[in-house]
Amino acid sequence: MALSYPPLAVLTSYPFHFLPSSSSDPPYDILRNHPSLSLLSNCKTHQSLREIHAQMIKPDSTTPNTLSASYSSSALFPHTLTVSLTRSLSSRRSKTRTRKQIHVQALKLGCDLDRYVHTSLISMYARNGSLEDARKVFDTSPHRDVVSCTALVTATGYASRGDVLSVRKMFDEIHEKDVVSWKAMITGYVENGSYKEVLELFKEMMRTNVRPDEGTLVNVVSACAQSRSIELGRQVHSWVDDDDDGLKIVNALIDLYSRCGYVETTSGLFEGLSYKDVVSWNTLISGYTHTNLYKEALLLFQEMLRSGESPNDVTILSVLPACAHLEAIDIGRWIHVYIDKNLKGVTNETPLRTSLIDKYAKCGDIEAAQQMFNSMLYRSLSANAAFDIFSRMRKNGVEPDDITFVGLLSACSHSGLLDLGRYIFKSMTHDYDIAPKLEHYGCMIDLLGHSGLFKEAEEIMHTMPMEPDGVVWCSLLKACKIHGNLELAESFVQKLIKIEPENSGSHVLLSNIYATAGRWEDKVPGCSSIEVDSVVHEFIIGDKLHPQSREIYRMLEEMDGLLEEVGFVPDTSEVLQEMEEEWKSLMHHSEKLAIAFELISTKPGTKLTIVKNLRVCRNCHEATKLISKIYKREIIVRDRTRFHHLKDGVCSCCDYW
Repeated sequence: MALSYPPLAVLTSYPFHFLPSSSSDPPYDILRNHPSLSLLSNCKTHQSLREIHAQMIKPDSTTPNTLSASYSSSALFPHTLTVSLTRSLSSRRSKTRTRKQIHVQALKLGCDLDRYVHTSLISMYARNGSLEDARKVFDTSPHRDVVSCTALVTATGYASRGDVLSVRKMFDEIHEKDVVSWKAMITGYVENGSYKEVLELFKEMMRTNVRPDEGTLVNVVSACAQSRSIELGRQVHSWVDDDDDGLKIVNALIDLYSRCGYVETTSGLFEGLSYKDVVSWNTLISGYTHTNLYKEALLLFQEMLRSGESPNDVTILSVLPACAHLEAIDIGRWIHVYIDKNLKGVTNETPLRTSLIDKYAKCGDIEAAQQMFNSMLYRSLSANAAFDIFSRMRKNGVEPDDITFVGLLSACSHSGLLDLGRYIFKSMTHDYDIAPKLEHYGCMIDLLGHSGLFKEAEEIMHTMPMEPDGVVWCSLLKACKIHGNLELAESFVQKLIKIEPENSGSHVLLSNIYATAGRWEDKVPGCSSIEVDSVVHEFIIGDKLHPQSREIYRMLEEMDGLLEEVGFVPDTSEVLQEMEEEWKSLMHHSEKLAIAFELISTKPGTKLTIVKNLRVCRNCHEATKLISKIYKREIIVRDRTRFHHLKDGVCSCCDYW
């Protein structure tokens, strides 16, 4: 005959029956918060106890003791509830005293040797950082099987954060590893950034014929993305069912292909999603940004807004670099307002505002960047590194970090300070115990390449603990252009194409080198972009496809006439005879077209901002200086080398770039 019990709402209306306690037991004033526990001594089945516990709004650390005591008084062996409580508490962080109380109650009630209780105790200790206690429970138990071993590896892998060798030793002790065991160890490696070990372990897993679950595949694909292991990533992709539209795995694949430069594959995966969450949008936007497809990143961001998906801090951190590179000032200002309105107080608020500073600075608006810096409640070290020199930081007692050294080495690279760069790079490890990252190696390789020291640059690449990325190879290509080393350039570009086959930047750089060598048939034309009324306009040399092309060329004629009046004569001695005579006049270079369009599209006195994908030629640089004086306009030009802040006929670069 089945017995029925009144629901919790009815039970809690009964008078309280306080349970007895002793000095050695935890206090039972929990009853004041959970009066229903006073009825536990009258409950006769596991089910009623579980129902009461499940309906508690906020059980605290003494709840398991109270429930265990109630079990004892009602002569019910407490396996089921103890397991439930132990697992519940082990899934979140708890105080040391609470963990000990749970363990003591398990010992008192004689259920500590129960397989499930034992496994939950291991998880409880390990997840809360008590790795030594977790190992003691494991070592003293008769149930050292695959379940308990996996529990120890899983929990320790999440908690150790760097003690991967100990976790791997535990993992190797498991004789019959199941998918959970493999996933636990792979996750531990991913959490610690050991991506090479992830891939090796995954290959070993596949040799044992253990079929990976979705979580394992997501971790492996993420490791492939971080290490640019496209071949293994493709193999993993082939194992994903065609009809499997699991969002996590597809998002991971989008990240993989975008990082490796496979834009078409990335776009196809994204468009094939029946549902896109904010991670999907963020992954593709970030992929576009990392592969220098800045216009595509902004267009996708606008599409995201139209879809109704709200951007988060990760979205903004991915979009701001695109705004900076395209000089998309209006969109950047909209993002600034959005951050103030919707993202105040988020964990990434300081990086967001630091990125805004970077955006304003790269758009040439130093005043806005300074105002943003001054308004920050917490000036992070990266912001200080952007505005204060190293000696001032040391004087104020601010310890430099890795971001500081990126700024210092970058400054050395742009200024050609070879000896100082070498000293700073060495000082990182010897004086500050900071291990160089890829960014630091990249700055040094760029500095050495600009100095023509290709052999030394390649030696650093061979000693790096990580593989060089596209940025490093591009810096060497740029150095090859400066020093006219076509043979090395063609070698470097082949390596770059292997890791980023669809990165247009490599082709642009090589085209510049071909142009220097007289191979104009191989050269890709320069491109300049500007933003007017939140719309980005792009121009190439001799471009006549713009809707306002007629007005633009009329302005070009006016500009050319005024330049002649002030005595400007373009130097065409370096221009090859193969070029048409009208291009020799340099009227139709892309930056001149962009300036002409901005002059007819903006009010007098408005600042002009242009971004060019190539280095500004010397003739256009001289012409732009004069244009700034003739039209009384402040002009910001950002080319592949640096910023040019032109005003009243003078450039901030002092004619060195």
